[in-house]
Amino acid sequence: MASPTPRPKVTVPSLAAQQREAQPIAMITAYDATFARIVDAAGVDVILVGDSVGMMVQGTTTTLPVELDDMAYHVRAVASARPRALIVGDLPFGSYQISPEQAVASSVRLIKEGAEAVKLEGGLAMADTIAAIARVDIPVMGHIGLTPQSYHRMGGHKVQGRSSGDNAGSRERLLDDAHAVEQAGAFAVVVEGVPRDVAAEITMKLSIPTIGIGAGPDCDGQVLVVHDVLGLSGMSLKFTKRFADLGDLAVEATGEYVREVRERRWPDDEHSFH
Repeated sequence: MASPTPRPKVTVPSLAAQQREAQPIAMITAYDATFARIVDAAGVDVILVGDSVGMMVQGTTTTLPVELDDMAYHVRAVASARPRALIVGDLPFGSYQISPEQAVASSVRLIKEGAEAVKLEGGLAMADTIAAIARVDIPVMGHIGLTPQSYHRMGGHKVQGRSSGDNAGSRERLLDDAHAVEQAGAFAVVVEGVPRDVAAEITMKLSIPTIGIGAGPDCDGQVLVVHDVLGLSGMSLKFTKRFADLGDLAVEATGEYVREVRERRWPDDEHSFH
């Protein structure tokens, strides 16, 4: 039997085509080769190597401690799976805020490690930075709304866009942020933790794809972390969904291994060398 034809490689232009054809974009956050192979086989369009690796893998309470070296390592691990999905590498806190030149250098680092685009947080304040990265032909994905790297300014991970005004996090400011990200040259933007109607308005006004998380169903695509999807994170949030409970299964399977070792049932003769 002939092997099935591999699906086409997802690219920045092909994502734009998906948006034009009103075909929702499925993005998932993963951090290593094993999960990259799994989610790619499932057909995701984009794998985000997120700085949420701090909270999901390293055990931190925020994304702030994650370093560029950490992201380079995990981008390289995901890229080693050679997925058909587009690989987007997150720029961690402190790797792009100092200057546009620093942001370009950090972006080049992730591209050399195997990323095919980079993502950064911020709207109006990051427009010049997005433009600088785009000028050297590195695709940039924006991120507005609940931006985890703004944890201290927001006073925690809090829904944005519920108030009116020009202050950071207000509805009007989010619309300005979205417009600034688009005009600066981003190819897509993550919209996180905002009321559904705000995300819908942003999506309607932008020509680039919007990728929602905690932003309702009206965005051009959606993103979740693979650990949340599979029930491995130990967290239950309003904007996440467990599509499986592999965490419980993993505990059960490991517990059986422990019992067999303690009862000297593992390894048995079949699994021993002679």
